Amino acid sequence: MSLNTHISTLEQRHSALDHEIAEALAAKPAMSDTEIKEMKRRKLKLKEEIERLRKSSH
Repeated sequence: MSLNTHISTLEQRHSALDHEIAEALAAKPAMSDTEIKEMKRRKLKLKEEIERLRKSSH
């Protein structure tokens, strides 16, 4: 898998998590705070990985 493909895949996963978090916050009853925090943590890790890969490709 090329670096650009990998970054694109991570960006898609990041976007999907963002959408999932938004849905969870709007849901009635909402997900637990712990579950939402875990999703946000995973989203941040993806963002950090994307940034790290972009920097290493330059």
